[in-house]
Amino acid sequence: MAEIAISGLRKRFGDVYAVDGVELTVHNGEVMALLGPSGCGKTTTLSLLAGFLRPDEGEIRVGERVLSSPSHVVPPEDRHMSLIFQSYAVWPHMTVFENVAYGLSVRRMPREQIKERVARVLDSVHLGHLAERYPAELSGGQQQRVALARATVVQPDILLLDEPLSNLDANLREQMRFEIRRLHDATGITMVYVTHDQAEAMVTADRIAIVHQGRIEQVGTPREIYETPRTAFAASFIGRMNVLEGSLVGNGTVDCGGASLRAASAVDLAAGAKAVVCIRPHHVVLSPRNGQSQGPNRVPGRVVRQTYLGETRDYLIEASGGMQIRALTDPSIDHPIGSEVMLELPIERCRIVEV
Repeated sequence: MAEIAISGLRKRFGDVYAVDGVELTVHNGEVMALLGPSGCGKTTTLSLLAGFLRPDEGEIRVGERVLSSPSHVVPPEDRHMSLIFQSYAVWPHMTVFENVAYGLSVRRMPREQIKERVARVLDSVHLGHLAERYPAELSGGQQQRVALARATVVQPDILLLDEPLSNLDANLREQMRFEIRRLHDATGITMVYVTHDQAEAMVTADRIAIVHQGRIEQVGTPREIYETPRTAFAASFIGRMNVLEGSLVGNGTVDCGGASLRAASAVDLAAGAKAVVCIRPHHVVLSPRNGQSQGPNRVPGRVVRQTYLGETRDYLIEASGGMQIRALTDPSIDHPIGSEVMLELPIERCRIVEV
């Protein structure tokens, strides 16, 4: 069983905790994405998992085996893990076959078995026909597939991926997301995938852990994270989101700078506490003002920016109290800059979360 259990994990550099009390379980055969901005602690967490760093507090277990604690760290080579780096780290003087076969050669596997296993893995990543080429003769996407094949050919219990697609262009990144997911589905290997790209996390992962300032803010499936964020940071980091700050009035209502907004979901906070109302831009309904009367979650405003994006039109509206709200509409809806409009924020689409 390659289930990872991380408990009370802390790592400090000087006076700063890069990892601050992380609690996380990665189930056997699962892809867990650590998602967060640069400097949030996700790569440090991966380095602790790989055995490159010793924790100051807490421990890391795989099954019943303790891999890391303040008193003992199992060396990286004894962890039955493979790591794929941000840079492809393929050896330029070796062919594709030699790169992938290296780990098996070190283990002194018989030559015929090496040929058979490498051929099978290269076919799985669609590189069988390029086995005799050198890295300089490959595209970036092909080199990353070599790195994937080299990491998986040794049949590790766990595969760690550190921003593996960040050096690829947008089209290749999109292709490789699906390639990594396909490879997981074919092998069933437990994966921990570090990324700052929410689309990458949502395509590749079974569950996502949102990391912020060394802590995990929320763990859930891509759908849970997207539809039911628990904090303002989680809400703003996954997808486009209007995060409207205010204070809780009570009964699922927040006063946001004079605009009283209701939400179908509420948090257990006292009246007067700081809170935010979250709503996705594509759920905001935009219409001409035309003297409509005020109603629940109806806010007058003025268009300060609009951009035609082909499939949608992206609006920025300045509402009461200086509050700014983004709205994504059908491209046929065209309100000029400066025009007065009415915003409707459907109650069932609004969510109140903690600041």
